Amino acid sequence: MDISLRQIEAFRTVMLTGSITRAAEALFVTQPAVSRLIKSLEEAIGLVLFERRGNHVAPTAEATALLAEVERSFVGLSRIGTFAQALRAQTAGSLRIAAMPALTGSILTRFIARFSVQRPGVHISISGVPSHLVLDAVASGQADFGYADSPLDRAGLEIESIPIATVAVMRKDHPLARRRTIKPSDLRGERFVGIGPGTLFRSRVDTVLADVPRTISLETPLSHIACLLVAEGGGVSLVDPYSAAEFLDKNIVIRPFAPFIDTGFVAVRAPHHAASALATTFMREFRRYVDEWCLAALGPNMLRQAQPASG
Repeated sequence: MDISLRQIEAFRTVMLTGSITRAAEALFVTQPAVSRLIKSLEEAIGLVLFERRGNHVAPTAEATALLAEVERSFVGLSRIGTFAQALRAQTAGSLRIAAMPALTGSILTRFIARFSVQRPGVHISISGVPSHLVLDAVASGQADFGYADSPLDRAGLEIESIPIATVAVMRKDHPLARRRTIKPSDLRGERFVGIGPGTLFRSRVDTVLADVPRTISLETPLSHIACLLVAEGGGVSLVDPYSAAEFLDKNIVIRPFAPFIDTGFVAVRAPHHAASALATTFMREFRRYVDEWCLAALGPNMLRQAQPASG
């Protein structure tokens, strides 16, 4: 049985309008064209759908029964069309994101919530995992894209660096809290909470503070833990600003640190998995959000001080 969508559309329109003339007007075709479509449909299904009464047609009982099934199909087609339109408008679809815990516990999750409010039809799942597992998830297609600690280099992945200046954190009652910017010499003799032993970030910090005597009384791999230790009087620390900002209501203050130490992250996607327009929009808007957040939270003066040296 060879039935075309155009035949069904003509049949449905005749049924709904009550005449071939009005159906032709609604479909922007001629009356003979509608008549031919109806006749070919009747021949294809072996049923008489309309009784001809001069210039008028009357639906048969079979036509009425068929219309009920056609309407159910058209509702499905309408839903498909509506969903396709929502995909074009990026108000439907899904995103799977893998990211390191420092981001899922702070700025990334906050942005996801705002992004979701603007697009309530979009389903978003987020996983907080170590950076090497972020790469695995993106490479295998389990995540559409991810955010990991930098620097990372893995064949087959596109990686965009997002540099962010390190900040100093201390309790509000600490003497250094009175300073506008913290320099390496300011940390001389301080009890220090070390971050990420064995990581590149720790190596950068140790290089900058190589000539600064300090007591590393506490160590942790996570900046969130370091901030909590600082809030409880464990010492001062150098951390990423988006983690530190989560503790501003817990008796700590954030101060710019100079010279620049990069504590940023990388955006990761797999080019062999085609990115949806929605994913591309999310990554672009999150990058802009990070830049705007840093400017608002840290201030233009700090950003100028914290620029990495050229070359």
